Amino acid sequence: MKRHVPWSSCCGGGVLSERLVCGVDEVGRGPLAGPVVAAAVILNPDRPIAGLDDSKRLSERRRESLFDEITDLALCWALGRAEVEEIDEINILQASLLAMQRAVAALGIAPRQALVDGNQLPRLDCPARAIVGGDASEPCISAASIIAKVSRDREMLVLDSAYPGYGLAQHKGYPTKAHMEALQRLGVTPIHRRSFAPVRRLID
Repeated sequence: MKRHVPWSSCCGGGVLSERLVCGVDEVGRGPLAGPVVAAAVILNPDRPIAGLDDSKRLSERRRESLFDEITDLALCWALGRAEVEEIDEINILQASLLAMQRAVAALGIAPRQALVDGNQLPRLDCPARAIVGGDASEPCISAASIIAKVSRDREMLVLDSAYPGYGLAQHKGYPTKAHMEALQRLGVTPIHRRSFAPVRRLID
């Protein structure tokens, strides 16, 4: 099983600790293939970023541009993930919460509070608040949404080269018609989630 390896980056100290609020979001609950990826971001209040929004509302080009701004201007950001094997073992909800937990733990600066998109919270070492629709209403969660989305999409491009014919570069692992047809034609790969019903049916 692939080991979890967090990625994080921090810059700029000297910020009052009470301003250290991190946004947390994940991407990849719905796909049939690939990991679930979460991001945690602590924005710099003195270096605001214009145009932050739910990553799903943004074009790919705009997401890529904002990704560069966030990674350059944020006080700190980090990625966490849960692999396909973990998703199959503990279910996608718990794997998503685990990825979020890992993202926050990977931050080089300890946040004073976490704002988490959704209605459930991962286990964290700081106070946290779940916000439904937070990726559209809280800039720090929007930033995390963008970092997670761009990072996972880039990984799916790499996996597309490793597993050609499935169209991963286009649908990013989601259960599109083209993906289902490729699964029936080519079979299940090691990056497919065997606990998900469409994949499980093919195996059975």
